[in-house]
Amino acid sequence: MKAPKIQAAVSLLMVLAAGCTTMGTGYGSTSTGKNPVNFSWQSSDGGISGEMTATQSDGKVFTGQFFQITRNTTVDNLGPLWTGWGPRWRGAGWDYWDAGPEFVTHYTGKVVANLVAPDGMHMRCTFHLIHPSDSMAGGGEGSCQRPDRKAIEATFPRT
Repeated sequence: MKAPKIQAAVSLLMVLAAGCTTMGTGYGSTSTGKNPVNFSWQSSDGGISGEMTATQSDGKVFTGQFFQITRNTTVDNLGPLWTGWGPRWRGAGWDYWDAGPEFVTHYTGKVVANLVAPDGMHMRCTFHLIHPSDSMAGGGEGSCQRPDRKAIEATFPRT
């Protein structure tokens, strides 16, 4: 008698866990309006962190983790953000992109991401949330930068 109840409880938990996944899309382009980029994101913790994908018009795909930064965030949990970005990539609005405590201070209330293509090229992103209490699902806008310093302006509608 216990086994069917346990199986039912496990099945219910799996359905509930699947229901907690949030996802959304966004769009962007370079400052000239050319080279469109389609974004998608998925999170199992309400949009505080998850996976993001950016697909350029030429078919190149970048994927990686995103994180919503709050005052309680510690840099210990953000290791994936700095992969591929050494100190030489500072400047042009990215002065705080390293694992120091000023990173959390500077990016609190924003979502940050480090995406990578199969060829190893990275794209780093920072987005201002429109409704921070709703995380990514509340929408946002911001920019991404590739190592060639090309910027992509991005918008994420509210889901």
